[in-house]
Amino acid sequence: MTDERETLLEFPCRFPIKVMGEAHAEFFEAVEACIARHVPDSDTVDIVHRESSAGNYVGVTITLTATSQAQLDGLYQALGDCARVRMVL
Repeated sequence: MTDERETLLEFPCRFPIKVMGEAHAEFFEAVEACIARHVPDSDTVDIVHRESSAGNYVGVTITLTATSQAQLDGLYQALGDCARVRMVL
């Protein structure tokens, strides 16, 4: 048995991650900090924001060029651990 998890993805690949949280400047700063820690080449990252109808919440779609399953796992973990993030898909 190996420590590497099997994956159906072939790396490098474009990969979207959706993050939801309260529409607050600290939310955006926290998400961007997580991305910066796990994606060294910020030129390969596209970020799209979409506010809820009442403007209280925001959805962020992060599309990045993922280089490994470990990179994705680390990014998901960091985003999930962030107090401002309500959901990561």
